[in-house]
Amino acid sequence: MHICHIITRLIIGGAQENTVLTCRGLVDKGHEVTLIAGPETGPEGSLWDQARESGCNLIQVPALHRAVRPLGEVLAYCKLVHLLRRLDPDVVHTHSSKAGILGRAAASRADVGVIVHTIHGMSFNRTQTPAVRMLYRWVERRAAKRCHKIVTVADAMIDQAVAAELAPRGKFTKIYSGMETNRFEPDAFARGRARRAWGIEDDDIVVGTIARLFHNKGYEEIIEAMPAAIAKEPKLRFVWIGDGAHRTQYEQRLDAIGLRRRVHFLGLIDPDQVGPQINGFDILLHASKWEGLPRAVVQGLICEVPAITFDNDGAPEVVTTDETGICVPLGDTDAMSTAIVKLARDRDLRARLGQTGRVRCMAMFNWKRMVDELDELYQQLAEDV
Repeated sequence: MHICHIITRLIIGGAQENTVLTCRGLVDKGHEVTLIAGPETGPEGSLWDQARESGCNLIQVPALHRAVRPLGEVLAYCKLVHLLRRLDPDVVHTHSSKAGILGRAAASRADVGVIVHTIHGMSFNRTQTPAVRMLYRWVERRAAKRCHKIVTVADAMIDQAVAAELAPRGKFTKIYSGMETNRFEPDAFARGRARRAWGIEDDDIVVGTIARLFHNKGYEEIIEAMPAAIAKEPKLRFVWIGDGAHRTQYEQRLDAIGLRRRVHFLGLIDPDQVGPQINGFDILLHASKWEGLPRAVVQGLICEVPAITFDNDGAPEVVTTDETGICVPLGDTDAMSTAIVKLARDRDLRARLGQTGRVRCMAMFNWKRMVDELDELYQQLAEDV
């Protein structure tokens, strides 16, 4: 089959990693694969090199930007229609909000036989104003009519989409977002190297976070929870992996409460180094206010690092309290602080939760399993159309 994937931008992020791995796996299966993306990257880093190495045909559409630009949307839509008519793929699979809207419309206009969309995270969410949520719901409902199947990365996404009346439940299917699980192995030597590089002692308790330094990623809540946790457990140290527009703001807030020296900002790192750095963590803390299913949590659990998360979106599907970590109510910084202290004080509990998490996630999130399930979905839809 000729399968065409469309995504807005190839930054280092969950949706983008999922898409590039999918393209790579489909090429390995003998399909012709084309990946269409906009030109933007940003402080999150770029996956363009990995996309080039995947073996797919790579096409950049300059007008496909993340920001809303009415003229740009028209240009991007027209370019996508032209490309899809010329490429004549058997399947078009769209990812992310804007590429999902424009890509599905263009694929429908170009009479593509099978159109699939993946919801990696809802385009409308609790962080937006009611008017914005209403607009995005309306747009997503229209787009849903232009595709044959909608894939979600968590059951929670199906529940939210059905509640918002995007489409009937039967139009959705869950396929967990795969990753290269072999890159995330428990490694005592990597643990020692990472902690020495950070200037952190062996008996310190490291709470690590992997996310853009940006609003809605939960850093405000983490900063609020830190003083009470540190007061009860002075050995706590924090390592933040990622970069973003709010880094200076967070550094200033930490300075103001006297905790700047407690946090090591690692910045952007090469994706190949994420696993070794995670091994330096004792606890992975993920506080995003909205997310499909947090890949960083899965990666931590595969490295046998237990997780603390808010109980929103897909997080509870991998973080089960007292089995693989602790889920706390969304926005509850007191509960977050209590959970940090609980895990910090109990090495045996951390080990048990991490080991259970690794077994569970190795089975659920292997990228080749994801590709197999998508390939089967394409074949079934092609037969039905």
